[in-house]
Amino acid sequence: MFPFRGMPQWAQWLGEVLPLTHFLRIVRGVMLKSADLGSIQSELLAIMAFTLAVGLIAMTRYKRTLD
Repeated sequence: MFPFRGMPQWAQWLGEVLPLTHFLRIVRGVMLKSADLGSIQSELLAIMAFTLAVGLIAMTRYKRTLD
């Protein structure tokens, strides 16, 4: 929501880890710039990686609760 250039370096790094940052870049690209799939591909990959990581953690934790 805020420009990254105005943030300290540690806040920029933290923002890159959060999926909301990538989602906002996708929305801005599609809605404001009519971005195609190729230009938002890196943001989609970041969101997919986050989803996969959280899904794997969730499945591991779920299996432990069943035992």
